[in-house]
Amino acid sequence: MEADGVSIWPRMEPFLLGALQVAPSSKLSLHYLRKMAIYVRTREGCFPMLGWPMWRHIACGKLQLPEDLAWLYFETFDLIIGHSPEERLEWAECLSQCSSKTELDQQRIKMSVETLQFLLFLYIQQLHRVSLRTSLIGEEWPSHRTRSPSPSDREAKTNSQNKNWDDQAHLSFVQSHLSEILELLVEPEQLSQSGQVSRNCQVSISLESVRSLGLLLEGSVCPGKVVQPIHRLLSKGLLQTQTGYSSLSRSFPLHKLLSCLQQCLTLNPFGITACLRSGKKLAWAQQVEGAMKRAMIARNTHTASPGSKIVLMSQVFKQTLAKTSDKLTGANIKIHRCSDAFIYLLSPLRSVSVHKCRDSTVVLGPVETSVHIHGCQNIKVVCVAGRISIGASSRCTIHALTPTRPLLLPGNTDITFGPFHTFYPSLEDHMASVGLAVVPNFWDQPILLGPEGLSNTPLNTSSNPDPSCYRLLPLAEFHTLVVPFQMEGDTCEVPGGLPPLYQAALDGKQKKIQKWQKTVMEARLNKEQKLQFQELVEIKFHEWLLETGHRQELDSLIPPTVACLKDSDAVATDAAQNNDNKHIGIVSREKGQSPMAC
Repeated sequence: MEADGVSIWPRMEPFLLGALQVAPSSKLSLHYLRKMAIYVRTREGCFPMLGWPMWRHIACGKLQLPEDLAWLYFETFDLIIGHSPEERLEWAECLSQCSSKTELDQQRIKMSVETLQFLLFLYIQQLHRVSLRTSLIGEEWPSHRTRSPSPSDREAKTNSQNKNWDDQAHLSFVQSHLSEILELLVEPEQLSQSGQVSRNCQVSISLESVRSLGLLLEGSVCPGKVVQPIHRLLSKGLLQTQTGYSSLSRSFPLHKLLSCLQQCLTLNPFGITACLRSGKKLAWAQQVEGAMKRAMIARNTHTASPGSKIVLMSQVFKQTLAKTSDKLTGANIKIHRCSDAFIYLLSPLRSVSVHKCRDSTVVLGPVETSVHIHGCQNIKVVCVAGRISIGASSRCTIHALTPTRPLLLPGNTDITFGPFHTFYPSLEDHMASVGLAVVPNFWDQPILLGPEGLSNTPLNTSSNPDPSCYRLLPLAEFHTLVVPFQMEGDTCEVPGGLPPLYQAALDGKQKKIQKWQKTVMEARLNKEQKLQFQELVEIKFHEWLLETGHRQELDSLIPPTVACLKDSDAVATDAAQNNDNKHIGIVSREKGQSPMAC
């Protein structure tokens, strides 16, 4: 129900990017977070900003968390909050100059986060808490908050499949835990010794504390209006009376605030459910009978606010999809159930999730926050990203440039990490626009995170605590990747270059090619022999293309005979008018449009 036309909903990004997809440590339960809430309010140097040294003291000394796990939470929160690209590049430069753990610690102590928001961030890690009741019956126990899903809801559930993308799960979580969330914002003098709200006093929450609630909630006065921070909606206009806000004390009575929020909470109008129900459904440039009939792209980028932009690509089958566009810039991308596909998304992106895909290659522009791979088989992902995480996947290869250590979640087998090995002309400009640099680069130092925390893998080593889980790409298997499209830009080599050993391996292969070419020239074949030799080489080459599956990749790059289809709900316009729709031209003798998606 919406009170007086005001809608309030859970923000997508804290759940999508902030909730680690693994059951949280028991030390992050409400009991311990209540104690932490009191501690940070009563200790100097903890409030309103919490620095890394004090969080390390609380996490390691009070909660008994390993330091690496404490840093993982701190770093993840810092990754999702707003930093300008310039600030991120400056931070990367500082880290790149650290040559020891002592120097690294000296840089980390400069970091601080907003205390109450960080507390709420730790609380929403419960999103992936394992419920015995859920595991037995498959769904949460029915309550007055649950309802029968509509067909659109079921479609959204099918396409989201995990709680980080499921806006219905976000709403259910907030509805079920709203009272506890608000209690974490109450000042200590209004709490009992156990950290619970005292029953014998009029409990209130300050406006500044409600401002921190903006990490999780936002809203608008009515549908279609400008999205506003939660504290502004609650303290002014239609809701001021209902929340009982006092401009003198600058606070809200807890019971009135809770009641008002419960009445106003609704599903995120920019979430995946709304995107599937009313977002733009985009036609494909190249239709294939049968399997391709189910392929779909939906997006809300034409209406969503920054941080809520979604592009869903589902069930792409045996097709090459290539795009650079303002419609992708800053969007959260979900690539879902694609198979035998080659996907190039060459724009600066906010986040990317590759879910239940198989036998596919995904090449991405710089990803500001995270690339998450889940439930995939035999895929290759090539990316520059703030963080990379992989769960429940097998036989996957990740070529990465990343300033954080790749995160291996439970259920992985046969994961291969290789260095980032490609470029496209505007890559470095795109990297600068999202604040990603070439150093530091921890592509080869993954860490394992399970229900018991991080595996004890020391920093700056490539030791493998679980050989069956991952490996580094052998030098003999290394080749560079060429992005086969024409674009504008100045980047003409892999940013930062290749690691020395891989560069040496590549140079060795190049020398073999030169030696082979020299041998052919010195053979002094006549015209007929040259033709026979050429036919033999071509036959062997085509056999190799078929055996490796690269024949399909090359065939799918052939420009279609028809122009790229426009949005299914729009009238076709002259291509010159579509300034935001930058098509990539295929590198070939005949210039044409490549297969497009959006």
